[in-house]
Amino acid sequence: MFHPIGLLGPRFLLRLEGAAVLGVALVAFWALDGSWWLFGLAFLLPDVALLGFLANNRVGAALYNLAHTYLFPLALGAVAMLTASHTAGLAALIWIAHLGFDRLLGFGLKYETSRKETHLKKI
Repeated sequence: MFHPIGLLGPRFLLRLEGAAVLGVALVAFWALDGSWWLFGLAFLLPDVALLGFLANNRVGAALYNLAHTYLFPLALGAVAMLTASHTAGLAALIWIAHLGFDRLLGFGLKYETSRKETHLKKI
């Protein structure tokens, strides 16, 4: 059953926001004439941070969160603009697209308590 308040709920809005971030990053990547095979190869690189969970939840959550916050790809994008580095700009956009995709799917930053507990929901 359709409920208008559900469209304004935090979970829906966060997913919509993730879709918007993903869409803008893809358009910008296309506008900068990025290589789509490179995009495909690098898109999942931030998820390598999940290997930290092999050590323990504390290390895993810290590494995952560092790789999945917008701070670092935005900083990389700023450096790319200041230095006119096309490669760094494309890398920042791939990273941002990954984060937008994760948010679209409902994945968030992780807590130390469990790999499945995120700031958005329990997975």
